[in-house]
Amino acid sequence: MVFIKEESEDVKIEETFTVKQEDLQEQTDLMVLKEETHRQNEIDEKQQFEKPKEIMTDEKPPLTKKTSSHERLRKSKSGCNFSCKQCRKSFSQKSKLDVHMRVHTGEKPYTCEQCGKSFSQIQGFKAHMRIHTGKKKFPCQECGKSFYHAGNLAAHMRIHTGEKPFSCKQCGKSFSQKPNLDIHMRIHNGEKPFSCKQCGKSFCQKPNLDDHMRVHTGEKPYTCEQCGKSFSQKQSLNTHMRIHTGERKFPCQQCGKSFYHAGNLAAHMRTHTGEKPFSCKQCGKSFSKKPNLIAHMRVHTSEKPYTCEQCGKSLGKKQDLYIHMRIHTGEKPFTCDQCGKSFSTKASLKNHMNGHTGTIVFTCDQCGKSLTRKDTIKKHMKIHSREDHFKCSECGKGFKCKRSLSAHLKLHNREQSPQH
Repeated sequence: MVFIKEESEDVKIEETFTVKQEDLQEQTDLMVLKEETHRQNEIDEKQQFEKPKEIMTDEKPPLTKKTSSHERLRKSKSGCNFSCKQCRKSFSQKSKLDVHMRVHTGEKPYTCEQCGKSFSQIQGFKAHMRIHTGKKKFPCQECGKSFYHAGNLAAHMRIHTGEKPFSCKQCGKSFSQKPNLDIHMRIHNGEKPFSCKQCGKSFCQKPNLDDHMRVHTGEKPYTCEQCGKSFSQKQSLNTHMRIHTGERKFPCQQCGKSFYHAGNLAAHMRTHTGEKPFSCKQCGKSFSKKPNLIAHMRVHTSEKPYTCEQCGKSLGKKQDLYIHMRIHTGEKPFTCDQCGKSFSTKASLKNHMNGHTGTIVFTCDQCGKSLTRKDTIKKHMKIHSREDHFKCSECGKGFKCKRSLSAHLKLHNREQSPQH
């Protein structure tokens, strides 16, 4: 019998596509400024085409000669005579071309003296400075939260209205912010731009990479204030807190048993359905839980990863180590209701209770297996001791029981017998 913790404290975090409003602030500011600049350029060009007579030129046209509409259109076009040599975009003023060129050169002449961050446009610099001054002149009328820019307020208002204007064309899922849609699209296109430099694993979102890096660093920044236990992920701490609050919000509809997490309920449901999706590739034995399969595989590998620090004994299961430690601590948590005698293992208590009931049953202290004969239980215990009592005289291979040795010897006899 393999011991499995009923509740797992470290849980998988589902990928969510939520972006903090404040984190999007600077990006929204720049997007809004870009749109305003683009609109201003369109207005300038529109005015040049619709009202060419207002364009100021150095040379006045002759009064005696009427200017044709074709000539006026040509002159208005010539007003946008400042072109970018890299992308061919045209501007009506040289100053606008100079600002545009920073897109190609990467120049950021506006630097914040407080934090050192640089900007390519004065508008972006001014929007950034509101972070330091604390000036949030766009308040939400619903909840009172304030924002540095009108664009951030507009995005925030979708929380109250429930509006989700950005929809995925492939699956129809909608989002309140475009960056969330962009992140979501990585599911469909398989894009994982954030890679771990240590193991090469890639992720769709940077927060997921940050969480993953704690696997390598061992960092556990989330600590329970009640018991001091630390966790690498915030969701794991939230799940752990249910142990202290007693909250078990995932009940089984068949037996009424409740669990701290949905994953534990899903594993529990296999006890009702009988499903065993985890199979051993070596012997074909199936299990309802993956940890049970992992523990079972140590039967084939003889791996004993759990070592007692006091006596050095190694064991294959973590629960076996817990039971073994009671030898050193003297702990006896299982008490007989009839006589008050205590035992270190549940199996020992079960054997003791047979004396009160008159039932003669021998139970294995290690795994709880019950047998009716004392000699049978002794043979069974050799499985846990890993001792090979029966040696083959031909090849020296060891076996835990005489029957296995006899079967093995028949193989040697077949090899030695003459073939007909």
